[in-house]
Amino acid sequence: MTEPNRMYGEVVETELLSPHLLRVVLSGSGLDAFEPIEDTDQYVNCFFLPDGAPYEVPFTDDAVRELPRDQRPFARRITVRAWDPRTRRLALDFVAHGDVGYAGRWALHAQPGDRLQLRGPAGGYRPEDDADSYLFVGDASALPAIAASADAVPEGRPVVIIAEVGSAEDEIPLASPGELTVRWVHTVDGGDPDALLADAVAALPPLEGVVSAFVHGEAESTRAVRRVLLSAGIVAEDRLSCSPYWRLGYDDEAWRSVKAAWVREVAAETLPTPVRSEPSSA
Repeated sequence: MTEPNRMYGEVVETELLSPHLLRVVLSGSGLDAFEPIEDTDQYVNCFFLPDGAPYEVPFTDDAVRELPRDQRPFARRITVRAWDPRTRRLALDFVAHGDVGYAGRWALHAQPGDRLQLRGPAGGYRPEDDADSYLFVGDASALPAIAASADAVPEGRPVVIIAEVGSAEDEIPLASPGELTVRWVHTVDGGDPDALLADAVAALPPLEGVVSAFVHGEAESTRAVRRVLLSAGIVAEDRLSCSPYWRLGYDDEAWRSVKAAWVREVAAETLPTPVRSEPSSA
């Protein structure tokens, strides 16, 4: 059996879901140790080899630890879209913008038989069964987790998805056992990129009862959505999963170096106390 920290999958299938979203399906004995978790935003740390790497998958930590930085693998968190326990196939969805970035570039060029080493999974959110309604908000990087979360809500309960993509060509089918409403926001239409999702959330009609919310994506955009949700009392803070996957203007390494401080800063923000209207006594 493969050790959990040396798991790897072999590409068996690729699918272009939209012009900028690809699905890569992995399988093989290298995934014998893979054990899924219940979180719908579960992800795996994938290790992408630089060009000309003097090693191949699978490799040990010791084999790469002392190599120069530009020869060591680059770790990226990739969302698990699905795991089939019967076939033991792992579906990972990648955002790709041409040959930019290690993960997207690898996915664009992945061929059957190619190997990808990974570690995990880990996660932090699953729609609470006792919520009355659900709100999932994010950009293309969050779509796989949003789709998995929409799959997991109790039947018949209201589910609202607000998703930001480049244009209508980047929209993908979304489904849920709940009563699903989807609103797409297109960056090609212009506007303040930090406010596109927040403005769409602010324009929503009231959601029913106790709301479970998942807000992930670009850092400043998620911060703006968080402000709207908490200031307006749309969702209680303990029912909100809000996390930045990336930040505009930062590559992955630079963002990791400042992310923890940024998250603390956002958590410490003082927001207005929500004002709830009282029912009329007339």
